[in-house]
Amino acid sequence: MKPISIHDFLWNPSQFSAKAICVVYGKDPFLKSHAVRTLRAQVLSEEDAEFSLTRFEGNSIEFIDLLKEVNTLVMFGGGRRFVMIEEADPFVTKYRSELEEYAEKPSEQAVLLLLLELFPSNTRLFKSIIETGLVIEATSLPEKEIPKWIVRWSKHHHKTICDPDAAEMIFQRIGAEHGLLDQELAKLALMVAPKEKITTALVEKTVGSWRLQSTFEMLDLALAGQTAAAIRQLDQLLLSGETAVGILAQIAATLRKLAAATQLIIDAEKYGKKISLTTALKQTGVLPYHIVKTEKQLKMLGRYRGAKLLNWLLQADLDLKGASRNDPRIILETLIIQIADPRLRIL
Repeated sequence: MKPISIHDFLWNPSQFSAKAICVVYGKDPFLKSHAVRTLRAQVLSEEDAEFSLTRFEGNSIEFIDLLKEVNTLVMFGGGRRFVMIEEADPFVTKYRSELEEYAEKPSEQAVLLLLLELFPSNTRLFKSIIETGLVIEATSLPEKEIPKWIVRWSKHHHKTICDPDAAEMIFQRIGAEHGLLDQELAKLALMVAPKEKITTALVEKTVGSWRLQSTFEMLDLALAGQTAAAIRQLDQLLLSGETAVGILAQIAATLRKLAAATQLIIDAEKYGKKISLTTALKQTGVLPYHIVKTEKQLKMLGRYRGAKLLNWLLQADLDLKGASRNDPRIILETLIIQIADPRLRIL
């Protein structure tokens, strides 16, 4: 058996019901977050969502704690618990044999979701879970397929027809970042009348507007350590009508590249090697004319915060999509402070 593509899963989630053990793996946080939301909705009702949901971090949970949670009866109703382990790669590495044993006879009263970056198909755990559980591969599409994805995603998730030429223009202006594309489609869908479609004229007029530029200015201020100025820019964006989810989607690609470059440098040092900031940034896809600027930002950020970026991004994304009751502005402000606060500038 093969893993289910995240795209097949999101197009027709009713065909892939949650199992006792679910794995979502890959490096696209937008797609993974949608998989989490969909699986959570399958398992939990609105009434028991808060009481039957438990989240752990993969680098801090012990296996005994997991067993206690999956074997705890739900407080209300007759449903199942939803136990999610975020960034579960270190947890799987540490407790592989225990998980293999658990996979043979998982708890019937809980759904365990492992969020991983890697899930090698040649392991016993993979072979066991893919037979009886649900394994979803959350990888981005090749760029040549993105315009078609835009057309389909617009119709499926935003109930709006997008002209193929308009989709190509959106891709050219925004790039292949699924989260940012989704946010643009959400805004465009609100601008068209019922039964009308997104056209190239509308894209020409609205996509890549001053708000997008202001969002990146806000990120530049945060990466320069100018916390107060970055937060003022955030307030202006929100007052102008930009959404918190949209702002996060727009800055996520840049932050993930900084995180990836940091990890490349750390990994090289583990093996007694050295990689320059320029080389690391090029390998993560930073365009040549952005290298000098991004290199300065990475130096300001420092490796401690650079290594934390993916965790912070995932948490903000989940919080904005229902995991937290905090105001969306507070969630984004927290992220800005984490990025900008000089007290976290540890080398």
